[in-house]
Amino acid sequence: MSELSEFEEMYLKRIFEAHFNQPDEIVKTSQLAELMSVSAASTTEMIQRLSNRDYLTYIPYKGCRLTSLGFKHASSLKRREELLRILLSDVIRYEGDVDSAACKLEHNIDNDLEASIDRMLGYPERNKEGSLIPLVDRNLMVSGRNNLLPISALPENTDAIIELILSSSVAIKTLDGVGLSIGSKIRKESDKYYCDGCVIQFSRELSFKIIVRIE
Repeated sequence: MSELSEFEEMYLKRIFEAHFNQPDEIVKTSQLAELMSVSAASTTEMIQRLSNRDYLTYIPYKGCRLTSLGFKHASSLKRREELLRILLSDVIRYEGDVDSAACKLEHNIDNDLEASIDRMLGYPERNKEGSLIPLVDRNLMVSGRNNLLPISALPENTDAIIELILSSSVAIKTLDGVGLSIGSKIRKESDKYYCDGCVIQFSRELSFKIIVRIE
């Protein structure tokens, strides 16, 4: 993602988390040291290092705040973490420690992979707890014919054909019972999905697993 180490990126992300709603506020050195589970001396050294690289503004004896560069980088990290949490828990049903896995993976994906995951998930604006996912420099690419994307990302007033259902046989049979299967035509209007004139409702989880092709 950048020339920063994972540990340096974790500092930026923790500062971002500490003042997500007020990014210009100062994060105290003692507070950051506690968040990172390191000594205040180590934290001061890291703050100065990141400040010299223009990711932070260092305020001696007080703490630091993110620069515009630091905020952009930290918000991207946080978005990747939240997207990965959704992917791991809702799509592939990972049974391990989702938060730990997402935190490890967030440092090892590039912009293209992030954009692909974001698109596949339908560009979620909130995480599983309902908090906003950072949107800084988000790359939205959902227009055009023949795009494959989850039904959750289908644009308004758009027709599509179901190409793939990545779910259990029980869910597939349930969908088939309401007339929805591979090859079915579906349309989104007024935030509702229609198939043969009937309104179809999907759970949040299932909406990630029904893959459609825009006509």
